[in-house]
Amino acid sequence: MSQPPPPGDRPLFDAMTEWLRAEGDCADVVMSSRVRLARNLAGHPFCTRSARRDRLLTLEACRDCVLRAGLADRFVWCDVHDASPLERMMLVERHLISKQLSKGRTLIHGGGEDPRGVAIALPDERLSIMVNEEDHLRIQVIRSGLALGAAWRQIDEVDDRIEAGVDYAFSPRFGYLTACPTNVGTGLRMSVMLHLPGLRLMRELEKVKRAAADMGLAVRGFYGEGSDAVGDFFQLSNQTTLGRSEAQILADMEQKVVPPIVEYERRSRRDLLQSRRVGLEDQIMRAWGMLCNARLLATEEAMQALSLVRLGVLLSIIQDRTGRALDVRLVNQLTLLVQSAHLQRAVGRELDQEQRKVARATFIRTRLAAIAGA
Repeated sequence: MSQPPPPGDRPLFDAMTEWLRAEGDCADVVMSSRVRLARNLAGHPFCTRSARRDRLLTLEACRDCVLRAGLADRFVWCDVHDASPLERMMLVERHLISKQLSKGRTLIHGGGEDPRGVAIALPDERLSIMVNEEDHLRIQVIRSGLALGAAWRQIDEVDDRIEAGVDYAFSPRFGYLTACPTNVGTGLRMSVMLHLPGLRLMRELEKVKRAAADMGLAVRGFYGEGSDAVGDFFQLSNQTTLGRSEAQILADMEQKVVPPIVEYERRSRRDLLQSRRVGLEDQIMRAWGMLCNARLLATEEAMQALSLVRLGVLLSIIQDRTGRALDVRLVNQLTLLVQSAHLQRAVGRELDQEQRKVARATFIRTRLAAIAGA
C-alpha cells in the first residue's frame, strides 16, 4: 500500500468541512446532522476477533469496493496505520474518523500497526467510510444543520452501492450483524451536534440530559463516545437499533426529539435577552475581549469563549466595526482551527503544550482582528 502524503499535501485539509457551514434548518442550534451505518463482511472475522492478516484482507476488500463504487466525484484514501500522529489527529478533529480508529486496536495475533483506513469524499467531506474500526465498515454522512432525512437518503444509496460489490454479514432474524450487540439490526446511528449555551446559562441543561436519557438517547461530548462536552457542544444520538426500522428512528429523531430541544434553546436565548440582557452581554463581551487580547489559551478555555462569541454573533450582540452582523461561519471555523493538530499545521511545526497555548492565542487574536475589521 502506498505511503500517504503528509498532512500539508492533503487537499481535504484545505476545504471547509461540512459541519462548519452554518447552513440548513435550525443551524443556529444544530451544527450538524450525522447518520452512520455499521456493516461487516460475510466470511470475515469481526475486528474484535481477527488477526493482522484477517484485517489486511478486509482492508483490501473494503478499499477496492469503496473506491470502485462511484460514490463521489473525488475520493481521497488514507491508510491510517501509515499516517503520522498529526494527520490522524487532524482527521479526528474534522470528525472524519473516530478516536478509536486513530489509535487502532490491539492485535490478537501478529505484530505491527493495526491495518485500518478511511475513504473521504471531496470537496465537502460529507461522506467518509472508516474501515476496520469496531466493525469492518463504518459509513458516515454529515450534513450541516438539521438534515437527518437528507443524510439518510444519501447514506442509504451509498450502502446499496457498496452492498452490490460485497456480501454483508446479515441474519434474516436479527438483521445486520455487528461487533457490538447494541448495533445489531439496522446498524444505524443518527446524531446531531447541538450548541446549547442558552440552556447552560439558564441552568436547564441537566434537565434536558435527563429527559434524553429517559428517552433512550445518548448525550456525548464534542468528539462523540468517550469525549467531554466542550464549549457547550453536545452530540445527541439514538441508542436502540434492534427491532426498530430506519424510518422509525428517523421520524423520532427529526420530528419528536430534536425540534423540542431546539425550541428550548431558542427560548432560553430569548429569556436571557429579555430578563438578563446586561449580564448576558457582559459574559459575551468578556469572552470576546479575552479572545482578542489573551496571550495564552488552552483548548478548553478557547472553546468555551468561542461558544459565547458564537452566541453573541447569532444574537447580534457582537458586530464588526461598521455595525454589520458577523458571519457565524467564521466563528465555526475557529472552533476547528484552534484544535491542537490544526493549530500545529497552521504554524508549520510541532509544538509542546505551552507553545500551543501561545500559538492559539496569537492565531485567534489575528483572526478576530480581521473578522471585526471586515
